[in-house]
Amino acid sequence: MAKQSKKRVYFRFQAPGAKEVNVLGSFNDWEERPLKKQKDGEWSTWTNLQSGCYEYRFLVDGQWKDVPDAEKVSNPYGTENNLLTV
Repeated sequence: MAKQSKKRVYFRFQAPGAKEVNVLGSFNDWEERPLKKQKDGEWSTWTNLQSGCYEYRFLVDGQWKDVPDAEKVSNPYGTENNLLTV
């Protein structure tokens, strides 16, 4: 059986006034992963993921935030998670 390759996936969130931005998702057991603030106010990070579908959200200064144009899926908390297909 061939080894499944991973793809580099970037997470970006525009929040120029934020003090802290994290991404959490099914790809990292919903553990906070900090993003790094860029000079233009965008926060970013990357990770390598195998093919599949992943749910994720951003935590910006302690508040859940969504990507406006991302595909969404309902979660058990009455809100929605962003959906990422790799």
